[in-house]
Amino acid sequence: MSVDQERDKAAATRARENVFAGIDIDRMSERRDDRLWIEELERLPESRFLVLDAEGNAFMRSDAESPCWMSPAMRDERFGDIPSTFLGLASGAAWFALVADEAQAALFVSLTGARRMSLRDAGLLLDAFEAGLFAYAKGITHWQRQTRFCSQCGAPTLVVASGHRVQCTNPDGAHLHFPRTDAAIIVIVEHGDACLLGRQRGWPPGRYSTLAGFIEPGESLEDAVRREVREESGVEVLHATYHSSQPWPLPASLMVGFTATAKTREIHLRDDELEDARWFTVEDIVQGMRSGTLGVPPPLSVSYRLIEHWLGLRGVDLDELVAGTPR
Repeated sequence: MSVDQERDKAAATRARENVFAGIDIDRMSERRDDRLWIEELERLPESRFLVLDAEGNAFMRSDAESPCWMSPAMRDERFGDIPSTFLGLASGAAWFALVADEAQAALFVSLTGARRMSLRDAGLLLDAFEAGLFAYAKGITHWQRQTRFCSQCGAPTLVVASGHRVQCTNPDGAHLHFPRTDAAIIVIVEHGDACLLGRQRGWPPGRYSTLAGFIEPGESLEDAVRREVREESGVEVLHATYHSSQPWPLPASLMVGFTATAKTREIHLRDDELEDARWFTVEDIVQGMRSGTLGVPPPLSVSYRLIEHWLGLRGVDLDELVAGTPR
């Protein structure tokens, strides 16, 4: 295998390892306006529906760490009046999402014994496919709830294209609205034998993480890396390299991960940014985690993957460190 092939394989593996990323689903965007086709899929016995409540929590089975995937028959019986959002085709089935109001959700829980689970919790428990579909469903249904009125004229809107577009009902404008995602960078900065980690006020004692921030208008991803690191820590970044990305529908973000190299180790904190930032060597991280004085983000986040990648290049397994951390 060539160097380029090895690099491409490594990059693909990093991306698929991120929670919520890499789900193998055909979104069939070209058929979303074909209402007859969608209705036919909704009736197929093998189709499945994921039910969310108004807060974006999923209903989980009482006897397993798995969502209550509803069959078309069960959907008709309990949620037949709720329009579905088509997610796509995978594993020989069509997958949909439904959002129940609180009264319907409470009734569903009382009838089935289902329990509600947040996306953060589910990301650590479900398999990759189910977690990814949950994230997909939560993200697009959140956008639907936030786009009930046209931002151009204030008229009510109508959800169309099987949940993937919103149409303004004002006949004089009839603006179309599309799902939006707010991009953010997240970066592990290195200088020599150390990496830069920071902590925010209110985090659990001892927790440090990679630096992150939202992209601003007229800014490239690399420009955002340089600006955010400088604003949060005062550290100057020389260059940044893409690592991987992660859907983060909490409520509507995409985390774009980078590794970067700093010019110097000079840190100048701003009062309104981080509570603390410091350089950690591999030994600092190992000893801090083993003693319980240092914590890292949960495996749910791409931040964990960035730290894992940096340590792995230096022969340290982050999963093993976490397993040996005092509880």
